[in-house]
Amino acid sequence: MRIAMISEYASPLGVGDQHAHVADLSRALADLGHEVRVYTRRTGQEPAELVADGVHVVQVPAGPAQPLPTDELLPHMGEFARLLGEHWQRDGWSPDVAHAHFWTSGLAAVTAARQLDIPVVQSFHELGAIEPGVAGPSRTGYERALGRAVDRVVAQTQDEVRGLVRIGVPRAQLTVVPAGVDSERFTPEGPIAPRDPERTRILAVGKLVEHKRYGDVIQAMRYVPGAEMVVVGGPSPDQLPADPGARSLRALAERFQVADRLRLVGAVPHREMPSWYRSADLLVAGPWEEQSALEAMACGVPIIGAAEGGLSETVVDGLTGDLVAARDPRALGGALRRLVNDKVRRFTYATAALDRARQAYSWKRVAAQIGSVYSAVTGVRRPAAEAEPEVVA
Repeated sequence: MRIAMISEYASPLGVGDQHAHVADLSRALADLGHEVRVYTRRTGQEPAELVADGVHVVQVPAGPAQPLPTDELLPHMGEFARLLGEHWQRDGWSPDVAHAHFWTSGLAAVTAARQLDIPVVQSFHELGAIEPGVAGPSRTGYERALGRAVDRVVAQTQDEVRGLVRIGVPRAQLTVVPAGVDSERFTPEGPIAPRDPERTRILAVGKLVEHKRYGDVIQAMRYVPGAEMVVVGGPSPDQLPADPGARSLRALAERFQVADRLRLVGAVPHREMPSWYRSADLLVAGPWEEQSALEAMACGVPIIGAAEGGLSETVVDGLTGDLVAARDPRALGGALRRLVNDKVRRFTYATAALDRARQAYSWKRVAAQIGSVYSAVTGVRRPAAEAEPEVVA
């Protein structure tokens, strides 16, 4: 099957969390025998076309050749759509299905695909916040219209399904296929980031923003004396001192007298993330941090997090980690203390987490499920090895 992946965020392919998802899925589909082309917005001096790991990457010159914030991409999606359509008609290669990633890419994909009667599958990955009373078009309005216009929406969790239904996307449009994890790159074996072997390391991963709830973890650290909290993510290390999020976390750590046990690392290349996971005794994850939880699990690290969002589907409470009430630093601190003090339990959780990541979330399995979604919307027969996805009732 000829598959067009549409993602304005995929340049360069495989760099960063969002790019890594598109890259890993594309490679896994290519490994199953599909012909995959990734169409991304050109952001620099990249070659117009290249082949990486069996995946053909096409740079679309829509808008300025530089990275743009998400809220500045929309005006360039009309040009992106026009160039996509021209490429498919001129090049002699038109896809059997287009799979768009993120809402702005979806708008471009639907516009281009309509000209050639190509079915479109949409993955949002994250939804915009609902803003009541906003005048004019809103991101939620675009997402609602897009969810109704495409042939199928792939959600990664039941929590995302609920969010899509809440904004008005019909349940009949939805199929659940979880995110995958590269279990060849994220493994228990390999380099380990430097650490103090005498101090328990509690790792957190993500941008330094309030909804990640690092403040709850900092308060919880009062109940885990001797442990250190290491946060990987946010701006580059040289920009950390001036970053508002970093300054806020440091001030909070001073207030709760745990500043000497808080370490902010800043952004690190995605290829180095396995070494940081391996350096941790456990990962504390926010409610919408399924990907970092999966990557940690694949490295044999147990998880503690809030029992809400997609995390409650990724982590099996009492088997691969512990889930606690949201917004309750005392409960979180108690869970951290119990796991830190119980090495046997940590080992048991780590073993189960590794097995779950490999068995349920391998990219081969995910690609097979996504392939069956493509078959459903195109009528193109899929390989017998591909599994049926979970369809939302």
